Amino acid sequence: MAKKITLLGSTGSIGTQSLDVVRAQGYEVFGLSAHSHTDLLLRQIEEFHPRAVCVTDPAAAETLDAALAGRAGAPKLLRGPEGLRQLAAMDGADVVLNSVVGIAGLGASLAAIESGHDLALANKESLVTGGHLVTRAAAQHGVHLLPVDSEHSAIFQCLQDKESAKSLVKILLTASGGPFFGMKAEQLKDKTKEDALRHPNWNMGAKITIDSATLMNKGLELIEAVWLFGLPPEKIQIVVQRQSIIHSAVQFSDNSVIAQMGAPDMRIPIQYALTWPARGGAVAPELDFAALKVLTFDTADEETFRCLAACKKAIAKGGLGPCAANGANEEAVKLFLEDKIGFLDIGRLVEAVVDSDSYGGGYTLADVYDCDRMARAFVHARLGF
Repeated sequence: MAKKITLLGSTGSIGTQSLDVVRAQGYEVFGLSAHSHTDLLLRQIEEFHPRAVCVTDPAAAETLDAALAGRAGAPKLLRGPEGLRQLAAMDGADVVLNSVVGIAGLGASLAAIESGHDLALANKESLVTGGHLVTRAAAQHGVHLLPVDSEHSAIFQCLQDKESAKSLVKILLTASGGPFFGMKAEQLKDKTKEDALRHPNWNMGAKITIDSATLMNKGLELIEAVWLFGLPPEKIQIVVQRQSIIHSAVQFSDNSVIAQMGAPDMRIPIQYALTWPARGGAVAPELDFAALKVLTFDTADEETFRCLAACKKAIAKGGLGPCAANGANEEAVKLFLEDKIGFLDIGRLVEAVVDSDSYGGGYTLADVYDCDRMARAFVHARLGF
């Protein structure tokens, strides 16, 4: 029987590419969600006929409700953050793929896990803000966390040999370097959102593209890797690989290194998360080694790109440190995209909130949300807004 997929965040970049994979594999769509892009969601409903959908924006939910009124076989419509959690928990899906942006995806990740669903995770913030809660729940409920980010998928693929995985001593987490690689603070101070949104290799949503430009995305991925693969942060080395051909690598006790390579196409890691432990057919172009003349490697400049430095501080502090960093970053990126702060302000604000407290210790889900609110309020207070 065809595998059934619930896709959270179906109208975003990862969501639409995930549906490319669903088409290629002949999978069935059980559920879909979007925040407010109802025109595209309606087209997806017409093509895939899900059993249920969720729209988290109230006004957009009303719009979709009116569009679906009187339609035969219309899906059940859920609303808001609670509806998103309900959709993630609904019986019937084999895998829940969470590509919601930001901490908004955490509750749905936990709901999917606690309902016994394997979770294909493109929402890195679930592990960044609530890593202890998510990994504990996955262990308790016996479900698999299947990474969708290209870097974490690469590491996951390199560790499929269980005996070799026992000898893992180091992760080489690659970064493209973003559009501003090699620049110093003086060159960055006047960069606009239009400049930051010009990623050299990947076509992504606005928030993650800005995170790539600040190297916050790599800091978040380092934190995520700590939770996914059980290595301390000092055993995770960030390596700039400008061509985005080597997606990450692992080093073993004998100093041998295994890397995963492929075209910079997110459909490859998406498909592996959905077909695992098997592999599907090709959904992306073949890597042309005859045309591949150069692979370069460099170090990440965390002296200039303070978001990366802040994330390293945050995971070293532990507890809610990563949650605070993430909340400050989400709010700062929003303000940057609204032209209210400068590019370098993002890193300053994230580092300031991490430096403002010790953050260590255990936490509950309520603590995570409290910390997120505190971090956002900190950003506004710091700016005098």
